[in-house]
Amino acid sequence: MPKRPPTGFNIRRAQQSQIDWDKPAADAPGSSPTPQSRPVGEVARHIRTQLKADPQLNDVWIEGEVRSLNRSGAGHYYFDLADSDTDAALACAFFRRENRGMAVQQGDQVLVHGSADLYLARGSLQIIVDDLRPIGEGVLQAEFERLFRNLDAEGLFSPDRKRPLPPYPKRIGVVTSPSGAVWHDIQQVVTRRWPLTSLILSPSLTQGAGAAESIATGIQRLNLLTIDEPDLIIVARGGGSPEDLWAYNEEPVARAIFASDIPVISAVGHETDVSIADHVADRRAPTPSAAAEIAVPDRAEEAARIAGLRQAVDQIVDNRIVDLTQRSLLHRERLERSAPHPPTMRIEVNRQQQHLDQAIERRFALWRAGQTARDSRLSALNPQATLQRGYAIVSDADGQVVASAAALNPDQDITLQFADGRVAATTTNRDDQHDR
Repeated sequence: MPKRPPTGFNIRRAQQSQIDWDKPAADAPGSSPTPQSRPVGEVARHIRTQLKADPQLNDVWIEGEVRSLNRSGAGHYYFDLADSDTDAALACAFFRRENRGMAVQQGDQVLVHGSADLYLARGSLQIIVDDLRPIGEGVLQAEFERLFRNLDAEGLFSPDRKRPLPPYPKRIGVVTSPSGAVWHDIQQVVTRRWPLTSLILSPSLTQGAGAAESIATGIQRLNLLTIDEPDLIIVARGGGSPEDLWAYNEEPVARAIFASDIPVISAVGHETDVSIADHVADRRAPTPSAAAEIAVPDRAEEAARIAGLRQAVDQIVDNRIVDLTQRSLLHRERLERSAPHPPTMRIEVNRQQQHLDQAIERRFALWRAGQTARDSRLSALNPQATLQRGYAIVSDADGQVVASAAALNPDQDITLQFADGRVAATTTNRDDQHDR
């Protein structure tokens, strides 16, 4: 049986199905204007889409009082978050997978985090809550714990991914403010402990708007270097209030440290300040100066260690010589006791003894040569030995090591580090001669 053509309300529905939301259909010529309408579901879904597209409503902290609390049998909380000053209220849904059995009471003053949504079945606006905190805990602490949980679930804090630091870094990149005391302190510590290491500053903001992005860019900039690439990165800032240090608790900094191909030391604030950057970094230092001490060895300690190694090698060689001598005497005594006395056998014994003595001498010569080679290698590792051969380390007025004559200007103050002390000097001219 053929279908009847649509009439009345059904005609209007059929017409509406052909209407584009952004391009209303024009009325037919000669017809009276028809009010444009849309189905409820279409309008509701459009409102919901607009809510989802608003970033301010999808990542929002709201403060208020819990009213009309209802806990379902499945463990979900439904309540109104009310403002006592204006009598405004927002419906909230705090589902079981998010509340994890948390106790919520009628009348609590709370801080909730969530996103706005439209419940299509009732057409009601509600906040889908993913975190709830008592008011006293503060917005910053709640945001810290929320981001900490999310990053921890992704594995950014896993101890298995933390890398060892290089024992003798040639170059260290430092991400900090160029005008702060932190940069000066790190320079002083590195120059004093291990002047063979050079520093590369990657300047960044350390607080305020845009600081997190600036720090992340500073880390990425060092990772992109293809010439003089650093072996280690220090992300550092001095002490301050939680608000001042907040940039180091933001997601861009955490992800930049996690993505770094170069090991990272985080040194933010004082010893009691622990940031998300500290958890992600390969190593945490309580202060920026401590980070510099962790990053490079101490030359005095290294010299003592090398001296101890040399002493241990000498002792091993001496013990080996004594052992070989005692064995030689023992074999000689055994030969003398067991050898017959006819003159021909005595001659043979003497000949064998001579061969044995020659073999021992050759063995001793090999041991002495090996000891000399080990002594030479140990001496080459000692930076003090290099200075004692007549070399010197040249530093500019800021304590930076000068590796090239092209880096100096006439009448520039410099410092010459010799094996027995330092000498202040001033350059007179520069002779840029090359081998022809």
